[in-house]
Amino acid sequence: MLRRFIFLMALLTLGGFLFWTLVPGYFDRPPGNYETETGTLRLEDGLYAEALAHFDKALEEQKNHRGALMGRALVFIQTQRYEKAQAELEHLIDFLSDNLAEDDETGRGVLAAAYANRGIVLDRTERYEEALASYVQALNTDAGAVEGPGIIDKILHNSDDFSTVRKRAIYLQKQLKLPESERVLRIPKLDARQRMHKP
Repeated sequence: MLRRFIFLMALLTLGGFLFWTLVPGYFDRPPGNYETETGTLRLEDGLYAEALAHFDKALEEQKNHRGALMGRALVFIQTQRYEKAQAELEHLIDFLSDNLAEDDETGRGVLAAAYANRGIVLDRTERYEEALASYVQALNTDAGAVEGPGIIDKILHNSDDFSTVRKRAIYLQKQLKLPESERVLRIPKLDARQRMHKP
């Protein structure tokens, strides 16, 4: 009987500890974070309409939520609505440029990713010089944030031959120096490996 009582008290103590440790963190999250995280999961699953609905709800909870703005832009890129994607990215870039604190490393990473994703949009719509300029801005803002996939992604996808912002910028720069008739700016098989960025 005593052993059972001790066991139940230990379980209650552990349960109470977990409750008071985890629950406040769940409820004290900034407005829009839960919806943005849910939207990101839907985006990764290819459920674009659901993802967009969650990002929209996050923006209702917190205007200019940078994760939700980026998520909306990624939905638009994935669904080839490039004008909307570019407008979303331009808004995010303007907002971050005006409001980013100097010590906000995550924000700087988001800004770099916004420049990189804008470069992808410009690249896909054959505005190569503008794409190159956007890639360069991404690298100058935070090269590490747009470095490309880490070791985990390389293992999961069984490849280390991913396109990166730096590789694409170097390639475009070389091609744009050539006479127009000699340029090869699109190679669909390689371009398909270009990955969007969401820090």
